[in-house]
Amino acid sequence: MQNITIEEVKERLDRGEQLHLVDVREPHERAEFNIGGAHIPLGQVQMMQVDELNNLKNEEVIVYCRSGNRSGQAAMILETLGFTNAKNLAGGMMAWQSKFGQ
Repeated sequence: MQNITIEEVKERLDRGEQLHLVDVREPHERAEFNIGGAHIPLGQVQMMQVDELNNLKNEEVIVYCRSGNRSGQAAMILETLGFTNAKNLAGGMMAWQSKFGQ
């Protein structure tokens, strides 16, 4: 599993790049603040309920959560499911909000 920085993701989003983002936080966390993408809580990833992502197995998939811990776990699980380019957003939304605000 690779990490990707909040700065790189923000820069790519600001350029209008279409990224495959996956938020693995709980619904109430996502409601507070998110940067878009699919919403698949970590529990679903752990149960391998990721059918909606199957077409992205050979694409870059950037997984994020609150701090980077759950998304790191999720990225590793996705790798075991055959995803070839799963990346963890280092620092998660805490780092994002600290640096860029909402």
